Amino acid sequence: MTTQPTLRLSLPSKGRLQDEAMDFLAETGLPVQKLNPRQYQAKMPALPELTVLFQRPTDIVVSVRQGSVDFGITGVDVIEEKRGENGDIIILHDGLGFGQCSLRLAVPETWKDVTDIPTLKKFAATLDHPLRVATKFPVLTERFLTQKDIPHTLIYAEGTLETAPTIGYADMISDLVSSGQTLQDNRLRALPDGLIQASQAALIANRKTLHTNPQALEMARRLLEYIEAHLRAKENLLVIANMRGDSPEAIAQKLFTQTSVGGLQGPTISPIVTREANQGWHSVTVVVRRDHLTQAIAELRGIGGSGIIVSPVTYIFEEEPPRYTAMLAALK
Repeated sequence: MTTQPTLRLSLPSKGRLQDEAMDFLAETGLPVQKLNPRQYQAKMPALPELTVLFQRPTDIVVSVRQGSVDFGITGVDVIEEKRGENGDIIILHDGLGFGQCSLRLAVPETWKDVTDIPTLKKFAATLDHPLRVATKFPVLTERFLTQKDIPHTLIYAEGTLETAPTIGYADMISDLVSSGQTLQDNRLRALPDGLIQASQAALIANRKTLHTNPQALEMARRLLEYIEAHLRAKENLLVIANMRGDSPEAIAQKLFTQTSVGGLQGPTISPIVTREANQGWHSVTVVVRRDHLTQAIAELRGIGGSGIIVSPVTYIFEEEPPRYTAMLAALK
């Protein structure tokens, strides 16, 4: 009997964020099958109860907030801009590791005062009118400037923002910056104290749905289970080495004198059956942080390790996904 989809997950409908979301889910073990590139609906074989929809990033937030969609993946920037004040959206995971960018204030390179006046507030004080800021993010920009106690006027713009200072209808812009190349191409520079919101892709859900639908709560747990186990695994490698020793305990004590080869809870050590008896060879398996690999290999060699094998790790599952536990606490 085929399981009928009863829950909905929305993904970005185009651009780099869609590509990265699809790649991320595939790497996580949750590939999305889109039967027709022009369709705005797809399926996820690993979670057949879930229908995948494709929407604009801002529409994802609105749909989840209103409850017409149960889960969504989009940028923190649009989540914070469109989530509203009623707490209808709960962020399940705010660091999926892709779609990094930041909402920043930027001014023309030609403004000589920028290098002489290091802060936004001092710069705004040189103007004979309230600071005029063109933006597509009025909520976040308003909050930021109000917190800085800067008199301002926001100019909402749908199209290209970069020309606003040149044309003269704004003093600066508030816009998303990733590599900074677009700012450079348009002879703009980001203010050093003008960071409004750092952003990357996040997983969100409708709070009421999680409260009232046990199936949605279980789906949240399964999504977080896959995602957290995968992200944890990406940071680590599986290292196997051969090592002589009188016993697993004696070898473990050697490993515990080092800093990078202790494993998660400890090493896994098992005897190796050799052609000649009483060789004392053991196989040592440890999980090592990826950024500690060079040091770990040196440490293993230093205490007699040889034949070292390094493999990627697909998942590292904990007893319970920490973010799922945090979600349950937030729902109380």
